[in-house]
Amino acid sequence: MQITFDRAEVRFGAHVALQPLDLALEEHRIGVIGLNGSGKTTFARLINGLVKPSAGRVTLDGLDTVKDEKAVLSKTGFIFQNPANQIILPIIRDDIAFGPKSRGIKGEALTQAVDGVLTQLGITHLADRRPHELSGGELQLAALAAVIVTGPDIVIFDEPTNQLDLRNRAMVQAAIDALPQQAIIISHDLDLVSGYGRVLVFHQGRLAFDGGPQDAIARYRKLALP
Repeated sequence: MQITFDRAEVRFGAHVALQPLDLALEEHRIGVIGLNGSGKTTFARLINGLVKPSAGRVTLDGLDTVKDEKAVLSKTGFIFQNPANQIILPIIRDDIAFGPKSRGIKGEALTQAVDGVLTQLGITHLADRRPHELSGGELQLAALAAVIVTGPDIVIFDEPTNQLDLRNRAMVQAAIDALPQQAIIISHDLDLVSGYGRVLVFHQGRLAFDGGPQDAIARYRKLALP
């Protein structure tokens, strides 16, 4: 899927959160790095329409994130920095089933959809657990299951390895690497994005670098540690 930014910018009153951006993205894995407040999350939320451009436009394979909002939402999934905030039901299986059920899927088809995504992510043992019983990595995978069960084309992750220990980080990284969907990963974890095909560096509300991971990380280090 091609994601296109056409002079897209975001302002909140007098504050410019993201300066005008012209960009086309189609790589399978795209990393997004930068200091806190640099515009990373604003950029990512433009893609699924959670943030609307103040000027310009953003399209996904020609679908406008403003004019075609419903269609864009059906093609994108977003995993928040704290995945516990998006798990809304007390049992993991029920939470995963919520999305497809709301789209009219029921009975055996619903059971197969939920079981399929649990198996895909290797978390069948979590199906009947409660969110507060899960580790940080398990919460990430449970939230991911609830997103991909609806069949998005793009999955956006906001700091997926934040505050995870080595085992949980490895578990989440393996799940991201195995996804067939296109994925955009916002992260301070430079090792996580080091193998991606393209990495964007944001700084003070603008795109400061766009290229391969080694050069992007080097550029980020110069901006962060002048």
